[in-house]
Formats: sequence, C-alpha cells, structure tokens
Amino acid sequence: MASKFCFLFALVFVCFLHSSSSTIVSHDGRAITINGVRRIIQSGSIHYPRSTPEMWPDLIRKAKEGGLDAVETYVFWNIHEPIRRQYDFTENRDLVRFIKTIQNEGLYAVLRIGPYVCAEWNYGGLPIWLHNMPGIEIRTANTVYMNEMQNFTTLIVDMLKEESLFASQGGPIIIAQIENEYGNVIGPYGYAGKAYLDWCANLAESQHVGVPWIMCQQSDAPQPMINTCNGFYCDQFKPSNPNTPKMWTENWTGWFKNWGGKDPYRTAEDVAFAVARFFQFGGTFQNYYMYHGGTNFGRTAGGPYITTSYDYNAPLDEYGNLNQPKWGHLKQLHQSLKSIEKILTYGNSSTTDLGNFVSVTNYTFNGATSCFFGNANSTNDAVVTTQGGRQLTVPAWSVSILPDCENEVYNTAKVNTQTSVMVQTPSKAEDEPASLTWSWKPEKLDQTIRLGKGHFSVNMLLDQKTAANDASDYLWYITNVHLDSNDPIWGDDMILHVNATGQVIHAYVNGRYIGSQWATYGVTQYSFDKKVKLNVGKNLIALLSVTVGYQNYGPKYDLIPNGIPGPVQLISSRGDEKVIKDLSSHKWTYKVGLHGLDKHLYDEKSSWQVEDLPTNRTMTWYKTTFKAPLGEAPVVVDLQGLGKGLAWVNGHSIGRYWPSFKAEEDGCSLDACDYRGSYYSNKCNYNCGQPTQRWYHVPRSWLNDDENTLVLFEEFGGNPSLVNFQTVVVGTACGHAYEGSTLELSCEGRPIKAIQFANFGNPQGTCGSFEKGNCEGSENAINVINNACVGKETCSLEVSEAIFGTANCDNTKKKRLAVQIIC
Repeated sequence: MASKFCFLFALVFVCFLHSSSSTIVSHDGRAITINGVRRIIQSGSIHYPRSTPEMWPDLIRKAKEGGLDAVETYVFWNIHEPIRRQYDFTENRDLVRFIKTIQNEGLYAVLRIGPYVCAEWNYGGLPIWLHNMPGIEIRTANTVYMNEMQNFTTLIVDMLKEESLFASQGGPIIIAQIENEYGNVIGPYGYAGKAYLDWCANLAESQHVGVPWIMCQQSDAPQPMINTCNGFYCDQFKPSNPNTPKMWTENWTGWFKNWGGKDPYRTAEDVAFAVARFFQFGGTFQNYYMYHGGTNFGRTAGGPYITTSYDYNAPLDEYGNLNQPKWGHLKQLHQSLKSIEKILTYGNSSTTDLGNFVSVTNYTFNGATSCFFGNANSTNDAVVTTQGGRQLTVPAWSVSILPDCENEVYNTAKVNTQTSVMVQTPSKAEDEPASLTWSWKPEKLDQTIRLGKGHFSVNMLLDQKTAANDASDYLWYITNVHLDSNDPIWGDDMILHVNATGQVIHAYVNGRYIGSQWATYGVTQYSFDKKVKLNVGKNLIALLSVTVGYQNYGPKYDLIPNGIPGPVQLISSRGDEKVIKDLSSHKWTYKVGLHGLDKHLYDEKSSWQVEDLPTNRTMTWYKTTFKAPLGEAPVVVDLQGLGKGLAWVNGHSIGRYWPSFKAEEDGCSLDACDYRGSYYSNKCNYNCGQPTQRWYHVPRSWLNDDENTLVLFEEFGGNPSLVNFQTVVVGTACGHAYEGSTLELSCEGRPIKAIQFANFGNPQGTCGSFEKGNCEGSENAINVINNACVGKETCSLEVSEAIFGTANCDNTKKKRLAVQIIC
C-alpha cells in the first residue's frame, strides 16, 4: 500500500513539475500572449544549415544582444530526407541542437515547418525524389504528396516533442508554421488548392503542439491558422480574422543575390522606418528575414542561379559579423519599442492624419500616453507639435517614437550607431598565394565523350530531375548518329542545335569539345547552336547539362523543365532549303555526375600530378594545402582568376563558385543611397561590373590547426595561382551621432589604432569623406576621443557639450558628432 502511495505521489509530482515549467502560448486580436500576457515580439531568421553548429551560439547571442526575443527558422526537408525514408540530422542539419542553442540563450523559437520553404533554397526545400514518385502532384490535393508531407511533418514534430521543445512542454518554440506563401500561388491549383489548404490546417491541428499555427501570405487561412504578412513593408496589412494579431513573418532586410547580379543594399534607416510604421499601426510581432543570411554550402542554393553567399544585407553579415549601422540602429529601435510594450499591447490607439503623408498615433493606457509621429513623405520634412506645445521636426520618410508624447527617444532616420567598413586582410600564417603549391588531375572524360558509356539508356530525352534525381549538378546526355554521304543532312555546314533548360551546357562531338553556353538569371530556356564536323559512319554526341540550383518558387514550379528537353537536331542547308534531322527520339544514354565526384577526389589522399600545372583548362581538378589564418576572425578564400566549379576544404563543400561571372555594368551609383522612398530589390545596388562573388566563406570549425587541404573542380578553365585565404575584419568605422545620445565605437575584437577624423558641431559628409562644418565644440574632438578610445576594443562617448565643449552653432538644430577610426 505504501509503495502504491509513493508511486502516485511521484506521478503527481512529475505532472506538477511539467505543468509548472510549461508556457501557455495563445493569442487574441491584439497580440501573441505568453502565460496570459500580451507581448511585443521581435524575431529574426537564422537558418541552421546556412552556418555551422560552432557558429550558432555566437549568432544567437548577438541576436539577443540586438534586442530580439525570438529566432525563426525554416525546416529544410531535402537535407533531412535526401533519400526517401533515410534521415539525416547530423552536423549543421542538427535541428534539435539548434533549437536547444536558442533555448540556452533564453530566446523563443519560431518554427516554420513548411515543409515547402522557398528561401532561395534548392527546389524550395522539397526533396527531388518527390518529383519522381508515380502519380504525384506537388503542393495540391494529391494523396501521394500529402502522405509524404504528413510523414515528414509528423516526424519533425515528434522529434521535437521527444526533446520537450515546444513551449507547452517547457521548451522555446512558441509558434509553428504550416505551408508557406501558398496564397501567392494558389490560383492555378483551383479547387484542389483550397482543399489542400484546408488539409494543411487539419494536419497542423492534429499535431497537438500546444502553440499557435501560422500561414503566411494566406488571406483565406482556415481557422485557427493565423494569416501573416511578408514583404518590405507590412504597416497596411490587416489580418483577415479580427481575432488574430497583426503579424509580420518576413521583413526583408535586404535581398538575395544571383550569379550575374549586383549586390543588394537596404539602408538601416528604411528597415527601421518599416518596423516603426508597423508598430505605429497596431503590429505586435515582426520577424527579420534575414537576421543572419549565411552561406549556401554544398549544392543547397536554389533559384536557379542563386549565389553561394546568402548574406542578404542582414543585420549580421554572412560570416556572423555585426553589419553596422543596421544591427545597432535596430537594437536601439527594439529598446524604444520594448519600453512601451504594455501601452502598445493594452492601450487604445487613435491616429490623426495631418496631411501630406504625416500622421500622429496616440496609444493611451491607465492614464499614460505614448506617441508615434510618422512622416511617409519621401522628400519633405515635417514639423509636428507635441501635446505640450513643443515643435518637433520629423525628417522625410521617418518615424519618431515619444514614450511620453513629449520627448523623442528614437527617430528612424537619425542613426546614432557606428558604420563599420569591412575589409579582407591577407593571412598572416604564410605568404599567400606564393606559398601555395598546386597539384592537379584531369577529369576523366573518355568513357563518356569517346566510348559513350553511362548508367542507363532510353529512347527519349529525360528531364534532369528525373534522370539525375538531384544526385549531382552534372548529367550526361549521350547518343550516336550514323550518317552516310547520301544522307540529306550531309554537308559542310551542319549545325548542332540543342534546346536546353539546364543552366549550363558543354558539348562534345566524337570526343572533341565544341563549345559551351549558359543562361542568365530569369532565363528558363535557351538554345545552343554550333557548327559541327561529322564523320561518314558513326558519330558520338555527348552533352553535359549542368544545373545551378533548381527552381524554388512559383505556381507549379516543380513542372518547369530542367536539363535538355529538346529538340536536339542536326541542321544543314541545301540552297534555300533547310534540312533537319531530329535526334530527340534516338536512344539516349545517361550518366549522372562526374568521374572525380564518384571517386571523391575532394577527400582523397592519393598523390596528384605536380608538374606541368595547366591553366585555363576545362574539366580540371586542383589541390593545394594551406595553413589556417591566424586569429579568430572569419575566414574566406579568394578565388579570383578561376572560372566556375565546386570547392572543398578538408572534405567540406563550401559551395559552387563562379568568380568569372561578372555583375551587370549598369544600375549602380557612386552617390550615397537615399533611404527615402519605397525600397525595391534593385534600389541602391552596388558592385557593378565586378565578379558576382569573389570571396567564399570557410567556417573556422572546418579548419585544422596545422595543415588544411583545398580542392577545386574547375569546369570552365581558370588559373589557381592567385587563390589565397583572408580574414574579414573591421577596417575602419565611422560614427555619426546626435547630441544627447551615446555613441559606441568598436573594432569587434581588435583594438582601435587611431582616430582619423572627429568633429562635434555640424560636420558634413559621410563615412570616408567627413568634413568640418561651420561650427564646432571648443574642445579638440580628436584629442578627446584619442584619450577615450585608442588601444581599446570598444569605447562609449557621450555626445554633449559637457564632453566636447560649447559649440557656437545654430541652436535650432541638434549638434552632431562625426568620428572615423582605424582598426
């Protein structure tokens, strides 16, 4: 009897512990509620496979220091189930470890299971084997697809439940998402799309995770799903259900980059303006997409044509450095909004339109009032009178936050944080590139281009998704053509015509390379036409189709052809008559991948050739050893001089490279970016005419203390002699802060060497070109900052006349401090 009593007591005690540690997450029409309390939640996207487990703690710590409450991530189906029912949650695919790292830093997690994710990720995150299942239709009411989606979704939920990672179990996950931006593409799916949408909602609810589910960009989201907004601006978004809060799941902090594209840039002022406007007009949850973009390691980049870098101009750069001033400016915004969280989530609001795109929004709660002064005019500043009669200038395209409706604590256009200029510095471990000794191997092609051997044959042209099943970027299409001198096609001006939808094609005829061609971003179909010399009798045509990531977005994007759909033709002319010999229905032999990839040359220890190192030779493997750069700064490899290919460091794939593909010449300006006016993906771009991507991230955790190996597969032909390893650090930093604020300066782990410029008053210009204005403080600003900062990694400066002396400036305008330091 006593033992039975003890068992019951223990059971009750365990249940009590579970219930006391669990978090009740719900919502009303105003906000997400946590344990019954409405909350403002600032979240940021950090995708676990776009960094390494060793980077996760630092990234998440910086997110927390930046004022975030939560970290958001997609779940990437194709890296977890690359082969049906074979799962992988190792290394940077360890989702549980990532969520626990978020928990260890005291942040919440937002889990976007999808499992379709878009994300500029290969095939939108779906595994290619889905495409090859009989009877399947993707992202619609199709039993085959829905069974697979249910299996994976349930697998993920159960795995996280086993680790008690949902808030209802005491874990950090407070929100989950099913599907993704389906509302953007639902039209072509018709009634089956709506049925699928309802099924997704039922699937989500059946998981019993104990936290709210969201559906982004889904105005007709079935209850209890919460519809949310994605975009550069979501202040005018209104939830379709009045009982759900105004939520912004993707605030695009910049934009992605494609091969041949320019570098995107979105100002800190504009991102802050978008966030402040969102909260001015009733928003309570917003997530930065991305907060850290990271790197598309291996073959994960989608698009097609998305670069290996996924920096996204996010608050944390690709390598995890602070992207200043964006990170610091948003941190100060978060602090301002958090200071009035109660009044924003419980107060009554009213907005007065003052005309000319100027508005004042008052929030009132328990006798207290907080205000937003918004100026959405893109050219003209506005003067707004406070309740106490003070006049406040609100710059064009900005929002001022006044917690007491009298004193401005933050304005989105007034940046009081440093601007960091990042530079690549040579490795100090050795004298590169001279110290690098290269060896090489040719890619063995004879079996395909001369003997026509492959893995299987069919009498038709196959889509690359079907034939290769995403096992490689490379797929050989091989056929034989028998000609005699009486054939109508025979002549001296025969042309090989190939209609292609892969991104790159290399053509060989009778063992001889005849040429290559590639498409550009946004082009899904092109033709390869090349004059060929054929033999009487047997001729072998071998076409190497190369993908640069599969389509990841659009209605029925899975049906967009890849590879060589045909026709493949021989064309000649007899007088005015065109003669065509169609080879599309010939017997085609297929070989997936390349010999060197099959033999794992990137991880092989055998000896390579060192003599007669070739350059500008297609289909060539290169290898060298190097020492890890000293210090702890992020490492990159400079691949200038190479063409296109794949790269590995110590067997880890750092991704596709293509430094020979230069960005467009037009569309950049030397003028400073004007933050005013709506942002779009081509606004304020830079890097015109330069390699789309020259530097490639090598995570420190992939490096050995002693010797390291770099292996390159060069597809186009290049010269490895210029390759070298560098570190990414703050080279110079500039501060530009207003009187009454505190300016923090930092070299991020390195000491401040010198002060290049300093002026308190009304300095002019921008970072790199500051000049003194017509007034300044009586104290020598350079001496003041020298004493306070030089030799230190970080210093703080109070921007005031008490520090920099009285300035004989126009008292109607706030005085400013401009500083430029060398790290």
